[in-house]
Amino acid sequence: MGVLAVMGGERVGFWRVDAMVEPPWVGRSAAAVASRVAVRVSWGVGAESGWGRLSIYVIFLQNNPHSLPNSHLLIFNMNPTMETQTQAPNYPLPLDFDNVSTLPDSYVWSTTTLPSDDPCHCTINDRKASLPIIDIGDPSTYDLVRLACEKWGAFQVINHGVPLSLFHETEFQTRRLFSLPTEQKLLVARLPSKVVGYGSARIQAFYTELMWSEGFGMMGSPVEHARKLWPQDHAKFCEVMEQWQAEMKTLCNKIVGKMLGSLGLTHEDDMNWFQPQNGSDQTQCLFHLNSYPVCPDPDRAMGLAPHTDTSLITVVNQFNTGGLQVYQDGAGWVPVEPIEGALVVNVGDLMQIISNGKFKSVLHRALVNSTCHRLATAFFLMPSSNAEVSPLRKLVDSAHPPLYRPVTGREYFQLKVKLFMKALESIRL
Repeated sequence: MGVLAVMGGERVGFWRVDAMVEPPWVGRSAAAVASRVAVRVSWGVGAESGWGRLSIYVIFLQNNPHSLPNSHLLIFNMNPTMETQTQAPNYPLPLDFDNVSTLPDSYVWSTTTLPSDDPCHCTINDRKASLPIIDIGDPSTYDLVRLACEKWGAFQVINHGVPLSLFHETEFQTRRLFSLPTEQKLLVARLPSKVVGYGSARIQAFYTELMWSEGFGMMGSPVEHARKLWPQDHAKFCEVMEQWQAEMKTLCNKIVGKMLGSLGLTHEDDMNWFQPQNGSDQTQCLFHLNSYPVCPDPDRAMGLAPHTDTSLITVVNQFNTGGLQVYQDGAGWVPVEPIEGALVVNVGDLMQIISNGKFKSVLHRALVNSTCHRLATAFFLMPSSNAEVSPLRKLVDSAHPPLYRPVTGREYFQLKVKLFMKALESIRL
């Protein structure tokens, strides 16, 4: 790894590019290098070529990255003999949203971005359409859960047992993190091949237009990053984040049990991969904080582009601010109205696989607004990376053959990184 420093010039935004930088570029002008690396392009690696692989921060004028002043570049810690390796997708770092008064061209979403839909607005044909609300504590709700997963791929849960006080504490700490100056948040910038740390949405690599959002991911304790953000005052942040994750893990296990139970399955039915074995948890979790700052032109912007989740299920906390939408056939994009204390459950790709297509992975997105800073959290439940995922045996017979081939958690994650929305289709039998 190395660092590229741009000396001088107006700092409006940051791009992080995982690219190859030729040693002779040392001392070149900022404009000369920006014209090569500010377009999110990676070159091939070869030790014999004398090129080194760097993670680069390019500081540039957001509206015109090629109009940088004639500043000088300094390259440090360059490693020209780094071995060839698979390139991870490149993600631009989030904009310094506090210092932008107009929507940059790179953040404008056209009405033709998606072939079947305007990504910014869509007429909802059925104005009465709304996501089901289910009392997860009621033992008689199996049928409601099954219908919600089949028709919507999502639902809201109430009476889940998570204290309302923890909702408030989690919101406070989430707002505390995203209120930090951009320079401070960049101290914990996520590496291209990682899922933890600060950065833009990982799905950004599949879209040309940029998303009006920022995020922070963690798996378990965030202490390693938190101590960089608040060297003397990170304990409470870590405590709250760990408490929320513990509550979400317990709730996810309960919801998955109810979802599979609604299909007539029990814990003895082909579900060993989901149960702890030899004291080892067979699932893994990712917790993500999302921030959607006030946008100067929300009608032309997108907070989080349409996508499905890789997970078994995802539990979303909206913090009482609307913006999340789910897509339903025949109804279009349907807003998920926030309910205080309720949580949104999304069916993910892996749940669609193990249910043999009975439950659908929900397409969803997040819009932005011009009046308030919207926050949200998402807790992703996934099988362990080496667990084999396939349609459950009890759901397969001569009349219902398996729709998907077996994959490990790691394999499917890699397919999603490579193929995005085509990942499920790539393993269909």
